[in-house]
Amino acid sequence: MQQHRRPPPGGSYRAHEALVRPARVQPQLWRLLLGVALVTLVSLTATVGLQMLLVAVAPGAWLAELSQGSSPGAMLVMLGSFGFLALGVALAARLLHRRGLISVIGALPPLVWQFSRVSLYLLGLSLLLLLLPPYDMGAPMEPNLRFGHWLALLPLSLLAVLVQTGSEEIVFRGYIQQALAARFRHPAVWILLPSGLFALGHYLPAEAGDNALLIALWAGVFGVLMADLTARAGTLGPAMAVHFFNNVAALLLFASPSSLNGLALYLLPYELADVQGLRPWMAVDFATMVVSWLAARLAIRR
Repeated sequence: MQQHRRPPPGGSYRAHEALVRPARVQPQLWRLLLGVALVTLVSLTATVGLQMLLVAVAPGAWLAELSQGSSPGAMLVMLGSFGFLALGVALAARLLHRRGLISVIGALPPLVWQFSRVSLYLLGLSLLLLLLPPYDMGAPMEPNLRFGHWLALLPLSLLAVLVQTGSEEIVFRGYIQQALAARFRHPAVWILLPSGLFALGHYLPAEAGDNALLIALWAGVFGVLMADLTARAGTLGPAMAVHFFNNVAALLLFASPSSLNGLALYLLPYELADVQGLRPWMAVDFATMVVSWLAARLAIRR
């Protein structure tokens, strides 16, 4: 006999129930595990299929750059392919949980309103940071794309980053978080487990060296903060906005010279594995992440 869990009583996470309620229709954990496997299969299969299609219709040296995202075309393809994650979630939600993708991301009117409002707050925060006394990273940043080229690509670049960040939020703060919340009442379970998986996906020892664990920890804390925003908002809108602004800065403005820099205006003076050069700025990045989370909470406060 199917057992339904009662929602947690009141509190600051009351809005989360709007997202969790549809997940209680089919809340069995085996469905979640099978769903994650399906999302992974759909994403990998579709990505390989897209790459094979590109090899057939648009052969060229740029295809070798796909794995590193070191050219504009390669980065656009790489970021756009994250949309296959959202497709996988849509199929898993429909086939295994009898729910649609809209129920995973939240009702569209409040989602759009929250995304827009949080984006305005974050834009204001960014402008405020620009007014602070000038600072540098101890070494000059290197120009990457010419400004005119970067500006011409910007509409496509922003759309690609939105697809990438939105799809990640749909998987981690949407599908996985909601499925766990449908089975476990305590927030520690449905906040920490998806955040741990999100951190694991950002653990890149081959690229980041001794900084890999710290970067993964950063991603885990980011996941916790985005889970909190989602539970307070009742849609993925605020988390999508914060994630979007974070990745615009990291991928389109000041990117790592190691990889994922094909659409960036500038390159950082340090590689991800540079302990001495990068770690002080990771502390600054961490503080910016926390302030962005607080700004988003303020934006959705009723």
